[in-house]
Amino acid sequence: MKNRKMLLPTLLSIALVFSLILPASVAGASATVQLPDDHSINHSTIDSSSAASTMALNAPQGQITPMVAAGSAHTVGLKVDGTVVAVGDNSWGQCNVGGWTDIIQVAAGSAHTVGLKVDGTVVAVGDNSWGQCNVGGWTDIVQVAAGGWHTVGLKANNTVVAVGYNDDGRCDVSGWTDIVHVAASRYHTVGLRTDGTVVAVGDNEYRQCDVGAWTDITQVAAGDGHTVGLESDSTVVAVGDNVWGQCNVGGWTDITQVAAGEEHTVGLKSDGTVVAVGWNMHGRCDVGSWTDITQVTTISYHTVGLKADGTVVAVGWNKYGQCNVGGWTDITQVAAGYWHVVGLEADSTVVAVGDNDNGQCDVGGWTDIAQVAAHYDHTVGLKSDGTVVAVGDNGSGQCDVGGWTDITQVAAGISHTVGLKANSTVVAVGANENGQCNVGGWTNITQVAAGIAHTVGLKADGTVVAVGANVSGQCNVGNWTDITQVAAHYGHTVGLKADGTVVAVGANVSGQCNVGNWTDITQVTAGWSHTVGLKDDNTVVAVGTNGSGQCDVGGWTDIVQVTAGGYHTVGLKANGTVVAAGPEIEFATWNLVLAVPSLQCVLTISSTAGGSVTTPSERSFTYDAGMVVDLVAEPEKGYRFANWSGDVDTIARVSAPTTTITMHGYYSITANFEEIPPVNWPLIGGAIAAVVAVGLVIFFVRRRRAA
Repeated sequence: MKNRKMLLPTLLSIALVFSLILPASVAGASATVQLPDDHSINHSTIDSSSAASTMALNAPQGQITPMVAAGSAHTVGLKVDGTVVAVGDNSWGQCNVGGWTDIIQVAAGSAHTVGLKVDGTVVAVGDNSWGQCNVGGWTDIVQVAAGGWHTVGLKANNTVVAVGYNDDGRCDVSGWTDIVHVAASRYHTVGLRTDGTVVAVGDNEYRQCDVGAWTDITQVAAGDGHTVGLESDSTVVAVGDNVWGQCNVGGWTDITQVAAGEEHTVGLKSDGTVVAVGWNMHGRCDVGSWTDITQVTTISYHTVGLKADGTVVAVGWNKYGQCNVGGWTDITQVAAGYWHVVGLEADSTVVAVGDNDNGQCDVGGWTDIAQVAAHYDHTVGLKSDGTVVAVGDNGSGQCDVGGWTDITQVAAGISHTVGLKANSTVVAVGANENGQCNVGGWTNITQVAAGIAHTVGLKADGTVVAVGANVSGQCNVGNWTDITQVAAHYGHTVGLKADGTVVAVGANVSGQCNVGNWTDITQVTAGWSHTVGLKDDNTVVAVGTNGSGQCDVGGWTDIVQVTAGGYHTVGLKANGTVVAAGPEIEFATWNLVLAVPSLQCVLTISSTAGGSVTTPSERSFTYDAGMVVDLVAEPEKGYRFANWSGDVDTIARVSAPTTTITMHGYYSITANFEEIPPVNWPLIGGAIAAVVAVGLVIFFVRRRRAA
């Protein structure tokens, strides 16, 4: 018995030494993982994938309140998904908001538009003659206001910043404190303090800045020459110019919001109806029949109301707008003419908007269309059976394509049409005064492009041929090599090279050929005197004349195809909607409550040696934006999971083999595995033998002493 008592500690010592020698992978099968909230869970008792999914589902979901803003001749709408739409005059690019995301508030000036992003930064487009769009460095902003030619931002610390035209001191707000709301007109700026008092700077010709005695104010609005304040008891006060009765608000009650225009004032009542006083030019005060309104806005010649169902009503001046592409969905390809835009829908039908003087938009009956092309005032459609249809101006016979067969691609010039046949030869009809239709001898052609009076062909070997007018050298493409796509317009030709760089020849008066520094380009298109490139990250670049805002594409994202018209640029987004920049852009058919079609995101999954991804698997998948995707990586025998690499920012746990990823873009991820170090059994056996030997020696020594 005594010997047994001595033997037990000895064996325990052996077991302890043995456990220290063995590697962690052999010592046990249960492990803990550190979660983001610094709590540990044991994989043997809690499923890690369900925990990660719960964390993802419980993430805060921000809710954006739809709103509208009115500029001098344009209107802006904020949608619940944080994107923005705009209609009206776009002479300064003030409607080029199609690429904006994560916006929580918008404001509109005379010819510029301002957006406040969820992170407190600010974006702006449009007229920047006075620096009113120089808001790129602003941070911690909680509200923005746009005057005629200046922009105002309220910071989180209740101070105010302003940029733009500062005649009469309208931007002198640096000393303001305790501000909770700002408003701006063309000539002055107003601030509401936390105590309900009001301050104002700028032009005071009509005493519109005499607000020092106001108290109990909850909201302010600024017109051209007058200022309006909403009191806590839902009544309204106003000071300033009253020539048109715009300050006659003394009898108003039950008001929940006020807006001030050039010479009129608008009030939203608690029952969703609207009142207005002042000059009624263009009918901007004809709001008496409006109901279910939740917000009103105005600045100059029109008044806009947002209804409870997310639709929008407006009265007043309506001069501008031709390209109503905002309501288009499920578009797979776009083409731009001079004053019209054509869209190919997913069901192979075609839509078109814009100038229709020559019937170039009469495509409503087209079916089975595989590709569309457009130029000055005619439209061409390639059918799935290789035949071609065309509508519009046919003065030079450019629409005489009825006998064409076996066509695989079409291109349209100003007065001629070109078709690429299945046997890699080319046909052309229409005006030929410059030889632009002399393509009968071309062979081995893989793509064609048509300019005003010249035609370009890309050959299978990456070289290029061209015929037609060459006044500006637009046909000097004989030395081009490694070209994968060509584009042409008025007097220049553009070529995309296999390495993603771009070459161009021809007229360069407006810098339309200055593409030498472009990289990572996947598609090119050419307008009258501008050139556009689609980059591999789905953003867009443009050079050349920008008098109509046709090059204002810097904010575009998720673009999958671009096309350039005479003076405008059109982009097709991954979700099938369309954005456009230029003088004739109007986005219509709004519903600010209904979200836009889901953005399609792509997830590409791969793995290293030693394992595989079993859920979903290893290839490219398409998901709706915001979707949470389960990921499961399983190691092979002798390997263990290491981590996920690549676009891992939205993976719940990068070090876990079972986790989730939230889709917000084009992601590529890799599951990494590593070999488990082999167990050194000879070393372990020797160590065990040594320990046993030592233990036996100790045992027998103690036994002898005991004896």
